[in-house]
Amino acid sequence: MAHETRKKNLLKKHGLSGVNKPKRTPKHATKSHVVLAQEGHQLKLIRFGQQGVSGAGKNPKSAKEKARKKSFKARHAKNIKKGKMSAAYWADKAKW
Repeated sequence: MAHETRKKNLLKKHGLSGVNKPKRTPKHATKSHVVLAQEGHQLKLIRFGQQGVSGAGKNPKSAKEKARKKSFKARHAKNIKKGKMSAAYWADKAKW
């Protein structure tokens, strides 16, 4: 019961539409997105992404963007593999 109450309060406080659904935070000083990650009964509020920096997107057009995407994935591969409870996973999913 306490778990559901905490989840409901966090969703409302941060204006999120649901768990595991990232939201942009343009007014946050340093982080560009926030997500309430859930695996089983474990909840974690994760802020991720550098404010003002855009990822290369799903289909990078230029060689420079392709290189940026490849470098990000190589640099953070170990943390991305940790799953939904890591900021790198969400940055990879939402920005790259």
